[in-house]
Amino acid sequence: MRNYLANYNLLAVSANLKETALNTEQTLDTTLLVSVSDIIDLEPRREDNADELTGKEEPDTVYSLGATSKGTLNFEKAQAQHFAFGYAYALGAVSSVAFGSGFKHTITPTSDITPPSFTAAQRYGKTIFKRRFASMFVDQLTATFAKDSWARLSLELRGTGKFTDNVTKETVQAPFNSTTLTLASNGVEGADAQTRLDNVHLVRVKNPITGEWVDVTVTDVSTGAPAVLSIQAPGDDITTTDYEVLYVPTEPAWCTFPSRVVEPPLRVANLQVILGGKWDGTQFLGGHQIDTEIESIEHTINNNMIIEFRVGGSDKYANYAIRGGRVQALRLDRQARDFILQQRMKDTEYFGVRLVATGAEFETGKNYQVDIVFPRCAVLTAPLSVNDKIVAEAGDLKVLEDALYGSVIVIVTNKVSQYAA
Repeated sequence: MRNYLANYNLLAVSANLKETALNTEQTLDTTLLVSVSDIIDLEPRREDNADELTGKEEPDTVYSLGATSKGTLNFEKAQAQHFAFGYAYALGAVSSVAFGSGFKHTITPTSDITPPSFTAAQRYGKTIFKRRFASMFVDQLTATFAKDSWARLSLELRGTGKFTDNVTKETVQAPFNSTTLTLASNGVEGADAQTRLDNVHLVRVKNPITGEWVDVTVTDVSTGAPAVLSIQAPGDDITTTDYEVLYVPTEPAWCTFPSRVVEPPLRVANLQVILGGKWDGTQFLGGHQIDTEIESIEHTINNNMIIEFRVGGSDKYANYAIRGGRVQALRLDRQARDFILQQRMKDTEYFGVRLVATGAEFETGKNYQVDIVFPRCAVLTAPLSVNDKIVAEAGDLKVLEDALYGSVIVIVTNKVSQYAA
């Protein structure tokens, strides 16, 4: 029996290598540990003919206009690799160098209006089906560091809608009283008889007398290619008719999901937050460190992706993808123990911010780490409130673009050699 429990879902991406061109699939290299409820799916585009003169009160036809794709990846126990993958595809420019036995990845915003895209694939359930998606983009990124919790990362994805399923439909012509059907050339995926039987999702036959489609019972599927399906004869008529077979053929290489990279997740207790310092291109100087007063701090990136069907493409998926303009923000919720944010807001002061999330060592003196530097920020608002009898402050910080160093620098250290290369 097919296993359709969501716990068996898997999701893999081309984390290390970006696609070489739009709608050109890249090799999957990493399976990601995302939330059990995360699904990448299609957004079908459909229209009916209600606006046309059909001679009927209601529409009678539906037109397919292809599809785009979307999904959310939630890393509830985020690791350094997850931040590296997310920021690399959200920001676009990555430089990786050796760092002991590991690597240091410096990620900055690209000026290219088309950010890098990656290929993703998902297994739905354990044995339902698999689907590969070309050209997925990180439309929005949210990194959250809240007290007494794991570091969290959420990626909102949008894609062109180009996809490949591991399920195919084939029409076989045979007499209505057949007890076997032979596929044209494919074998059916499965190392044992039950798996092959489960991988035949449906066989139906068109009754040559009534024209109706009738389900057919499959009792066995042979090994090898072409596969032979043993069926219960649907009738006595010897007229040749159409049998429609929906099945999983012998799977191509992309259906074998790669291994996960094993890293320790990051705890917010090990987060360092510095306000008011200065980035000189290599290090962050000065500033005021804040710690126990922090309730949470959140960084968001919105790429405002525009994905469209344009001339010269396909009617099945989009052929145009650009950023509509990157927007970033920082939100700091904290206990209002001082007047620092209020004064910075009054003065309209520009200042740097640094967030450093440090994990375990992967070798002596070398840690899994995420270091995020904002060279130029300003306080937009900092409303005061009361939170459980404590005076609280919600700092809404705007991330600005510095003339020399840009808007953000993300430095990730781990043992993976490259991202979005």
